[in-house]
Amino acid sequence: VKMATKMLLGNNFSSITNFEEDENSILTYVVHKYSRIIYTDNPHDQIQDGHQILSEFPQYLILKLSQPSIVKTITFGKYEKAHVCNLKKFCVYGGLTEDNMVLLLESGLKNNSIPEVFNLRHTIGCNKFPVRYIKIMPLQTWGSTFNFSIWHVSLKGCGDWNVVHKCINAYSEYREKEAIRLCLKHLREFNYSEAFDSLLKHSKVQLEDPFLTEIHDELVKKGNHERCEELVQKAYEEGYFQQYITQLDYKPKWNPIIVSTDSTFKETPGMRGGHQMCIDVNHQIIYLFGGWDGTQDLSDLWSFNISTEEWTCISRDTSQEGGPCGRSCHKMCLDSKRRQIFTLGRFVDPSMRNEENMKSDFYLYEIESNSWTSISDDTSSVGGPSLIFDHQIVMDEDNRVIYVFGGRVVTPNEDASTARSREHKYSGLFSYHVSTNTWKQLMEDGPSFSCSKIRARIGHSMLFHSGTRELFILGGQRHKEFLTDFFTYSVDTNTICFISDGTKKESGSLPSPGFTQKATIDTNLNEIHILAGLSKEKNRKVENVRNSFWIYNISQNKSCVYHNEVSTEEHDGKKAHQQPLEPCPRYAYQLVYDHSKKEKSKIN
Repeated sequence: VKMATKMLLGNNFSSITNFEEDENSILTYVVHKYSRIIYTDNPHDQIQDGHQILSEFPQYLILKLSQPSIVKTITFGKYEKAHVCNLKKFCVYGGLTEDNMVLLLESGLKNNSIPEVFNLRHTIGCNKFPVRYIKIMPLQTWGSTFNFSIWHVSLKGCGDWNVVHKCINAYSEYREKEAIRLCLKHLREFNYSEAFDSLLKHSKVQLEDPFLTEIHDELVKKGNHERCEELVQKAYEEGYFQQYITQLDYKPKWNPIIVSTDSTFKETPGMRGGHQMCIDVNHQIIYLFGGWDGTQDLSDLWSFNISTEEWTCISRDTSQEGGPCGRSCHKMCLDSKRRQIFTLGRFVDPSMRNEENMKSDFYLYEIESNSWTSISDDTSSVGGPSLIFDHQIVMDEDNRVIYVFGGRVVTPNEDASTARSREHKYSGLFSYHVSTNTWKQLMEDGPSFSCSKIRARIGHSMLFHSGTRELFILGGQRHKEFLTDFFTYSVDTNTICFISDGTKKESGSLPSPGFTQKATIDTNLNEIHILAGLSKEKNRKVENVRNSFWIYNISQNKSCVYHNEVSTEEHDGKKAHQQPLEPCPRYAYQLVYDHSKKEKSKIN
């Protein structure tokens, strides 16, 4: 199969003193071997691809680096528009020799003109390992009967010999030790005691953790089962099984919070949707503000004491106390260090939209002083977003920066015919610096992703990871399309990295397209929790109203899921005296997370 290639060669290396600082240097290479190839430098010429399918398989392209390097990323450039010869599936291998390579990547390209960057496996154990050869193996094109085309390949990483030489030595030592460990394991398994002791003594290689050796001696050599049970218990107490436990499937256990209403002085907030909640973990208080009760937007502010399970009405109408007016579909975030709550956005009914009611007000609530402050009457006039609803807002407490993404822009009132012919307008990505009281637009909204544009949406989830300093954005809806992409945005480098674009096979491990799913994050466990009540299954027009709870492990790039088997109708059919095992499926709800107790709380 013919492969049209355009190779982008980088400049020679400068001296690199630190791998982490210069890990993205362009690495130079030459085409070393190939199964069949047309070498060209004309990305605008489609004719040279041809459409002849040959019987040779597998196809491959081997690149030889100018010197051994630690290759961290590979970039695939593409034709100037979608092309049937783009690689839908491919594998990348690497090694110091061409006859001894390991799998570095298994993935595929999207069928568009946007270059894609992939992270390559570059560590074994705790050591980085260098490669001299990179082997690209095309497996499938977007056109089922078309040839493979590789338009552009760029490799980035570290090529400084001072760094690479140490990694080569460490990698060689690692391979030698692993080979010795395999020999030791074999000798012990077949009871070659003298050979085992001799190799262990002369190599000084540790076969395994001393704790495992002790268990082996007690169980296999001595047959002391009681001592083995004591050792297993000790291992559990010292956390030896923690990594294994984190990989097990979770089992849900719902605990209803039944607030006592025996006293006439105890009040609780009424039923609502489109409200907002945030949790002050340090003081074990949940705050609830606003929402829609079916007839009007609410402006009441409540607090819920988790310890005593009691509600307190802080304000029945915050607008009378210098705070925001009644609203729904707004968003709040909490600065737990300074005990401040920020709220932005709201939905305005089309019949109520006028020039005065279209301003994007921005408020701050001081918990300690129980006072509201109007930060801005209209954020759009000072570089911030226009009036929006169903957006997302998170806060970087350490740097006092608020990030706002997505949401639909509230537009002036218009007649029905104009509204149907006009597409909705969405808001991009903004940051607000609390200390300087300044807004900055980080990315504009666009129909597709680019270096300056991001595909905005509503009903999505956004979380901030304080450790990696990334925004995690999942799902949502844009116009009539339900989105299932999952990506990160680095707040320091202003770059986007896709965990899943929603089209590949790994999208099956992510939630189905949902509407207003809610998510929380635990930066210590490196986990994201997603609760969805209303989802739209692929290839089905009907909506699925069932609870699903997802837990995504960021480090392992794996997720597990719990689906309930009780629909809304079945839940409502239960007798009044029967306590449901879990909340009925819903949308327009709120979810908060208490990382100190590893518990989630949800309000009806």
